[in-house]
Amino acid sequence: MVKHIIFGRKKAKETTVQFDSETQYAVIRSSICTGEKVAGFKNKTDGHFTEVMLIRSPADEKEFKETYRVESLKVEY
Repeated sequence: MVKHIIFGRKKAKETTVQFDSETQYAVIRSSICTGEKVAGFKNKTDGHFTEVMLIRSPADEKEFKETYRVESLKVEY
């Protein structure tokens, strides 16, 4: 279990994201229009995407992989 702190306008909010490799796989969603990339987990059965973090640089992608012990990330558009 990994905890991330998301900063909003008023106060910091702590969220917990759980990754189960049996039912989910790691993926980067990339916008065709803006190029924005978001890393998260997609459910293998129903396709539900759980957003975890914004990817702004290769360092962010590396941090995501290390945090969740993921070796490769599939990119979806």
